[in-house]
Amino acid sequence: MTVDTSPTDDSTVGAGAELLSVDAAVAAAESVLTQRFGSTISLIDAEDLAGSGPATVVRARVASSPFALPRTLVIKHYPDAPAPGQDDAFAREAASYQLFTALSAEDRTCPEILAHSADHRVLVIDDLGRAPTLEDKLRGSDSRAAETALLSWARSLGRMHFSTANREPDFNALLRRLSGRSKPEDALREDDNPGTDPAAATTRAPDLLAEKLGVVTSDAVRDIAARAAEQTRSAAFRAFSPVDLWPDNNLVTSDGVRFLDFERGRVRSALVDAAHLRVPFVSGPEPLALPAGMSEAMIAAWRAEVADLWPAFADEATLARHLLDIELLLVWHATWRHLPGLGDSRDASPTGRAAALVTWWRDLGEHAERDRDDDIAEHAGAVAHALDVRFGPNLELALYPAFR
Repeated sequence: MTVDTSPTDDSTVGAGAELLSVDAAVAAAESVLTQRFGSTISLIDAEDLAGSGPATVVRARVASSPFALPRTLVIKHYPDAPAPGQDDAFAREAASYQLFTALSAEDRTCPEILAHSADHRVLVIDDLGRAPTLEDKLRGSDSRAAETALLSWARSLGRMHFSTANREPDFNALLRRLSGRSKPEDALREDDNPGTDPAAATTRAPDLLAEKLGVVTSDAVRDIAARAAEQTRSAAFRAFSPVDLWPDNNLVTSDGVRFLDFERGRVRSALVDAAHLRVPFVSGPEPLALPAGMSEAMIAAWRAEVADLWPAFADEATLARHLLDIELLLVWHATWRHLPGLGDSRDASPTGRAAALVTWWRDLGEHAERDRDDDIAEHAGAVAHALDVRFGPNLELALYPAFR
């Protein structure tokens, strides 16, 4: 038997599936908008925005409506319910947008939600237009524009933390209602998902470092990591986080950077997000490096937004101590996730994961030396050296194109 696998047939089938998904998203949006406003609302000129997650993401134009709706809307449709025991991306995203709905317009660092439905598993949000993403700025050719966008991103993250601190009960109540969880203890915490919880690495990374690199983690460093893990799960400094702090999840608008995707949104320690400013986009799919001094400028921009809320962070030494501890967790976590899949190849690419790990460990060592933490500095230096011997030599993560 001969199977026809020509590109024409494949593309036709794929296109048909995409059209069906877009049509289903538009139909769900029209239904929820009609129910929300009590009058028929028609959407036309649907455009598939090719979301990378479980949702079908569509931009559509409002053809007719007796209400003052925006000319275009963005639809996020989650056609498939999660399997039993799995996290529900729709419930998290809907709860996140509803949390921001209660804020004033100047405090809302995301688009406005216009309608949603748990039955249809759809959200309809305001369309911010065709503004560039932070990723676009970083991969462009204008270093000044990229720097400005990064600082705006850090400020927007700080404003998000400031405006959502002490709102954890509200978020958990919204999440329980949307996900069908009825008991308070069912509200998911960060440590329910090891893939997004840097503290999960405390029990995994040391064994991996010993097995794969021959680096033994001292008791002093283990104690620091345990202290950092406890900090991430404490009641202090908690605020909403998008979790996926990636440059393509943000739009650079005239009003500042706006966050878009909350499929894993949750309330957690804001220090985890702030530590991402030291290890930029560590959890993203293709992270590159930023120029010297950029992380420090971003942290200063973030701190300016939250210092009134958390006065302890006005002291640079206190904030640096917290950030160094959690930076260790982030780099451990990234190593635990990616090292097993790197194989044994040498002369790795300067844009690849091996180069990223070497650079992040070197940076951690430099930060520890600056903060006079000899235990972390020694540990980070040993891991960076072992990684470079295995995958190098002389690996260093390339800068984003805007800074080359």
